[in-house]
Amino acid sequence: MKLEVKNLFKKFKSTIAVNNISFEIKKNDTLGLLGPNGCGKTTSIGMMLGLITPTNGEIFINDIKLNSKNRIKLLSLMNFASPYIELPKKLTVRQNLEVYARLYGVNNKNERIEELIEDLNLKKFLNKNTGELSSGQKNRVSLAKSLINKPKLLFLDEPTASLDPDVGDFVREYLEKYKNKNELTMLLASHNMKEVERLCDKIIMMKQGKIVDK
Repeated sequence: MKLEVKNLFKKFKSTIAVNNISFEIKKNDTLGLLGPNGCGKTTSIGMMLGLITPTNGEIFINDIKLNSKNRIKLLSLMNFASPYIELPKKLTVRQNLEVYARLYGVNNKNERIEELIEDLNLKKFLNKNTGELSSGQKNRVSLAKSLINKPKLLFLDEPTASLDPDVGDFVREYLEKYKNKNELTMLLASHNMKEVERLCDKIIMMKQGKIVDK
C-alpha cells in the first residue's frame, strides 16, 4: 500500500505537536521517521491511524483520503505496535491474540495465532497474563498483535525501545525476514539511527514537530 501525507498539522491547545509535514511511502518500502522523544513521531502515527484528528492536512492510503467514512475499511488493512501502548494486562498472551484476531476479522484465526506463536517464540509464556511479562516478552506479543491480520501497512513506534541488545536484534531480524516474504509497507519511528539505517529504504528526520531533513 502507498501512504501519502500532505501538510499534516496538529495543535493541542497552545502546543504545536506536528507542524505541516509532508512525505510519501511507496508500496512495499520502509520509511524511517527519526527524531528525539517529543518531536511529534507518535502524534503523526496517531493521525495516520485515524486515532487523532488532524487540525489541518490530509492523509491518503492508495490514493484514498483517510476520513471518518472509510476509516474502518482502511484500518482493516493496517496495524501498529508500540511499547508505549499496553495490551490488556489481565488477559493471557493467547487470549490477547484471540481478541485481536476477532477484532480484525482474521480468517483461520487459530492457524494464524499458531504461526505467530512459532515465529516469535511465544510458547513458553503463552498462558501467562500479559501484565506479568518482561519488556522483551511484551514487545514480541505486541509485534504478534500487529501482524495478526497480515497488514499491508504497518506502523512501528520505537519497537525496540528499552530492550536488551539481543532481543532488539531478534526483533529487527524478524522484521527483515517477514518483510522479504510478505507484501508490506512500513513506517518505522525511532531514535535509533543504526536501526533505521538497517531497516529503512528512506529516512526523514523530525525535530519539534517539523521535518528538518529528508
